[in-house]
Amino acid sequence: MSGAPAAVDAPAPPAASPSASHDRRRVRREGWLFHAVMAPLTLLWVAPMVFVVLISVRSFDDIAARGTAALPDSFTLDGFRTAFGEGSMGAALWTSVQVTVPAVILSLLLSSMAAFALSRYAIPGRRAILLVMLAGNLLPPQILLIPVSRITESLGIYDTLAGLVAIHVGFGLGFYTFVLHGFMRSIPGEVTEAARIDGAGAFAVYARIVMPLCRPSLAALGALATTWIFNDLIWAITVLRTQAKFPVTAALLNLQGGYVSSWNVVAAASIMAAVPTAVVFFAFQRHFVSGLLMGSTK
Repeated sequence: MSGAPAAVDAPAPPAASPSASHDRRRVRREGWLFHAVMAPLTLLWVAPMVFVVLISVRSFDDIAARGTAALPDSFTLDGFRTAFGEGSMGAALWTSVQVTVPAVILSLLLSSMAAFALSRYAIPGRRAILLVMLAGNLLPPQILLIPVSRITESLGIYDTLAGLVAIHVGFGLGFYTFVLHGFMRSIPGEVTEAARIDGAGAFAVYARIVMPLCRPSLAALGALATTWIFNDLIWAITVLRTQAKFPVTAALLNLQGGYVSSWNVVAAASIMAAVPTAVVFFAFQRHFVSGLLMGSTK
C-alpha cells in the first residue's frame, strides 16, 4: 500500500532588499509631507470661495445685523434673483456668450490655418512671422487702450459687440498660432504626404487630417480662450459705452456701485460670473495640460 504523496513546499517569496524597503519608507514620508503641506494651502485657497457662497445665500437683514463674518442665520436666494433681474446680470451673461462664442471659434479657426501654413509650407521668413505674432502678446494692454479706441472709432465698430469680438480675435491670434504651430510640427510629415499622394488638396489635408489630430490642443486652447474672453474687463470698458451692451465683468463692476451695501447681491453676482468659466474648465480639464504640452519637446 503506497503512502500519500509528499507535500511539496512552495518556494518562499524573495525577501525585500533593504534598498527597496528604504525607498518605500521614503515615498511614504514624502506622501505624508505633501499632504501636510498641501492641505492647509488648499483650505486657504478654498476659504474665500466658501465665504462668498455663504454671503450670497444670506439675507440682507442677517448680514446687516450680524456682520459678514458671522455664520448664516438665514437661507435665501433673493440675492441671486436681484442680481439676475434688477442687476442685469442675466442680460450681461447672454452678452458675454454672444462675445465669447464667436471670438473663440474665430480665434481657433484663423490660428489653426496660420499654424498649418507655417508648419507645413516653406514660407519665406516664417520663423520671423511666428515671432512677430508672439511678440504682439508681450505688449502691455494698458499702452494700447487709446490706439485701439481710436482705431475702432475710425472703423465704425466702436461701442459694438462686433468690435469687441474683433479685438479679442486680434490679440489672441499670436499666442494660439504659436501653440498650435508647435503641436502641428510634431505630426509626422508622412501622414500629410500620404494624403497628398492620394490626391488630397491643402484644405482637405488641413480639415480631414491635421484638425482631427489637433483636438487635444484645440480643446486646451478653447478652455483658455473662453476663460480669458469671458472674464475680460479692460477691453470691454474700452470699446463699449452703452451699459446695455456690457458683458458680465463690466456689468458686475456697475452692480457693485449700485448695490455697495447689499453684500449678498454682489456675492451672488460674482458667483454667477464665475460659474460658466469654471464649468468650461472642468469639462476640458483632461485635455488642458496634455494639449498644451504636446509637441513642446519636438
